[in-house]
Amino acid sequence: MTMLDGIRIIDLTSVIFGPYATQMLADMGADVIKVEPPEGDVSRYLGRSNTTPDMGSTHLTVNRGKRSIVLDLKKDEDKHIMTKLLAGADIFFHNIRGQAIAKLGFAYEAVKAIKPDIIYVHGTGFGQDGPYRDLQAYDDVIQAATGTASLLPRADGNDRPRYFPSLIADKVAGHYGAQAILAALVHKLRTGEGQHVEVPMFECFASFMLCEHMRDATLVPPIGPIGYPRQLDPGRQPFPTADGYISIVPYTDDKIVQLFALFGREDILERPEFSNPLERFRNMTSLYEEVALLTPARTTQQWLDLFASNNMPAMAVRDLADIFDDPHLSATGYFREREHPVSGTYRETAPPVRYSADPERVPGMASPLGADRDDILKEIGL
Repeated sequence: MTMLDGIRIIDLTSVIFGPYATQMLADMGADVIKVEPPEGDVSRYLGRSNTTPDMGSTHLTVNRGKRSIVLDLKKDEDKHIMTKLLAGADIFFHNIRGQAIAKLGFAYEAVKAIKPDIIYVHGTGFGQDGPYRDLQAYDDVIQAATGTASLLPRADGNDRPRYFPSLIADKVAGHYGAQAILAALVHKLRTGEGQHVEVPMFECFASFMLCEHMRDATLVPPIGPIGYPRQLDPGRQPFPTADGYISIVPYTDDKIVQLFALFGREDILERPEFSNPLERFRNMTSLYEEVALLTPARTTQQWLDLFASNNMPAMAVRDLADIFDDPHLSATGYFREREHPVSGTYRETAPPVRYSADPERVPGMASPLGADRDDILKEIGL
């Protein structure tokens, strides 16, 4: 038996936020039925090949382990099928704007009438009780709205706002979505009651970013500016070595003293601006500059060997493309090649969280568009 064996999720989400949330639950063994429009979810066409254009690389990742059925919810016949699906579901998750889902006939009260104990999860761009409730939201929009695009300028002095080069808001909201579903599921198992759950990207990502960046603005009145100084320090960047770059994190004052001892340059800490813990804290940018002058003396591997034997946190800075050759991930079987019946050989990442109750589970594969329709219809008596 898998972790979520017997739990059925009707997934009417698209792109990354919702599909990423349900992918994590599919990895745990939930039966996720992905309901797609006739043209398919947008994520199917991200990283597509010429031979299988509706089986793009992003679809293989965020929709693995799900079954696919195509429904045009503007048609009465397909609405009837959707109604039958919801009648046998534990969870319904969609990210359609409120007015549009109501027009289709699947707002919360309508679905609750079909299945009184349904867990109804609405993935929104913005909280539905605020003035932004009807606005469209994408990752870039949320990074902009939360102030995230102002963080890199704070760190490097380039005034132009910039996005983090990752769908970080979508993925963070996906994690909140999966967490919300599991919490509502625990509540249902305890009480027998379903509920309406709202997962707004804006509020979720603001919570995520402000966890550390609210910092001195937390207190009223503020004791300092907003932003976590350690993360925004321009000197706290990878340090150059003789053949590359290295990340070194002397997180405590004891580690700072130890680091300069390993460099053989304890004399630097005798300078007035570095002579005690308080001065070192006040002058960390300058201290990082001193580190950057010392690290080119050895190769990255030489530093790593020295730091590992002295319990100093450090790691080589690698190119993104080199992640597949990481010895740790290779040893743990994190990457594996599988053979998809339609897409051919592809590379997959293993679920990162491990459960002793379900140690050997291998995720299912992503389905071709509508491939599971016949089986799904039989299961609901159609």
